[in-house]
Amino acid sequence: MDPTAKKNTVSEFSYMLQRQASDDSAEVNAFDDINSLVKRDQANQGKPAETLSSLPQASFNYINSIVGSGVIGIPYALHRAGFGLGLFLLVIVAAITDYSLILMVRCGHLSGRFSYPGVMEAAYGKGGYYLLSLLQFMYPFLAMISYNVVVGDTLSKVLVRFVPAWGSSMGMVRFGVVLVVTIFVVIPLCLYKNVSRLAKASFLSLACVVLILMAVVYRLLSGDYSVVPNTPESWRFAHSDLIPAVGIMAFAFMCHHNTFLVYQSMQNATMERWEKVTHFSVGFAWLVAALFGIAGYCTFRALSQGDLLENYCWDDDLMNFARVLFSVSILLTFPIECFVSREIVRTQIKRFYSHEVVEYDTDKDPSHVTGEEDDRKSMITTLVIVFSAFIISPYTECLGPVLELNGLLAAIPLAYVLPGLAYIQLSPHSLFSQEKLPAAGLVLFGTIVTISGAAILMPNLIGDCRTGIIMGYCKDDERALNGTFFVASTLDPNCATDKM
Repeated sequence: MDPTAKKNTVSEFSYMLQRQASDDSAEVNAFDDINSLVKRDQANQGKPAETLSSLPQASFNYINSIVGSGVIGIPYALHRAGFGLGLFLLVIVAAITDYSLILMVRCGHLSGRFSYPGVMEAAYGKGGYYLLSLLQFMYPFLAMISYNVVVGDTLSKVLVRFVPAWGSSMGMVRFGVVLVVTIFVVIPLCLYKNVSRLAKASFLSLACVVLILMAVVYRLLSGDYSVVPNTPESWRFAHSDLIPAVGIMAFAFMCHHNTFLVYQSMQNATMERWEKVTHFSVGFAWLVAALFGIAGYCTFRALSQGDLLENYCWDDDLMNFARVLFSVSILLTFPIECFVSREIVRTQIKRFYSHEVVEYDTDKDPSHVTGEEDDRKSMITTLVIVFSAFIISPYTECLGPVLELNGLLAAIPLAYVLPGLAYIQLSPHSLFSQEKLPAAGLVLFGTIVTISGAAILMPNLIGDCRTGIIMGYCKDDERALNGTFFVASTLDPNCATDKM
């Protein structure tokens, strides 16, 4: 037999055995994958293996998982790190993310556990499992807080466009928007039983992001914001705030919770094919993030805010449309984050009381609970999580610090530290071998960034942002000529705005 064919046959046979073991036992507590939230069409409909994803289809699914709301903060990350150094860091973060995603699947083959919790439990027992559980709860919960900040900021500007009188009390308008959206949109979606329909609509989120990118590029090329003033910080190659910038970038590339779902959906899944999917998907995600960063930063430079859409004038109807699209994208993503948080809480409660591993049927939507008591507990857990995120969100009006916090404390450990630690533990090679040294470097990088970033961010977590403000360059020409917009360039760049 040809050696290459023999290798592929052995690899595929090994994968089939491991996947069978995964189906029987390793999917225990696999709440990290959307697969544990969505009914498998193949299992439900009895489709043959040929209906699994091809390489292009798997790549699209993975791109859809990677590209999300985090790209809106890339111009702000370039401002924090410096334009030149920021672009270099964006390449580094993408390359490290690419390596960590490949490493996770290698850990799955080594352990025979094709879920993130399964890998961590195989590597470090209950301690690794509970650490992962904590981080996996933090990541979607902080994301939900950031979504509230974004929805409040974006939709309040759209409302003021139609009712200008409300501009004098933007704080109340913003709070009212988040409250109404939480009660009438978020809660019904989060209590919705058929999660699969929401997950299948997630491609709309990617479509919205692409349309927003087109609007951002158009506004740059049109020169409509050429009045934005330059400052001494505008085109500096490097700044000292590169650690927070890395946190934002890591948040933008975070997709590790969907890794095993995409891998197991592939036809003839092997490491070679997985590497191709990962390289293409991360490369495309980097391209989208780089275009967002370059177009946004070139338009607003040192005045770039954590939420890029906050930089555009309130009477810019094209960008108001982009704000609505972004809010739609956020609202489509919010329930999935809530489902993940809820399932983690419910899993930990069941495991605490039963003192044993709690198994979930991965062919069944676990949100579709049976029994009146379970239904009531699920509803209470959902309401507590949603309202907790709602109560915390008004404490900051800056999206930047929230993205930094989520990136540094949750995304970086989940994306870099834990996959590296798992591989070091599971691989039979010595620590200083050629196979393990890159993983050790990944752990070291993630640990340094997380610890130093937390030390920098925590004292300044609540920024100096305000509601009821308008960018100086958005005022009429007469006021701009009188130097009004100059005030915008002298304020804190985290919220470089001029009071209305």
